[in-house]
Amino acid sequence: MLKRVILLASALSMTAALGACNTVKGLGEDVKSVGRAGERAID
Repeated sequence: MLKRVILLASALSMTAALGACNTVKGLGEDVKSVGRAGERAID
């Protein structure tokens, strides 16, 4: 289970990094969405 969460978080982080983060605010929102997705995966 933990391995899956780590894999999911890594994949989402890479997606956020490769996506169109045009501003620091956009990057912050992407990081928040990764955190929320990780929480949902844990629940």
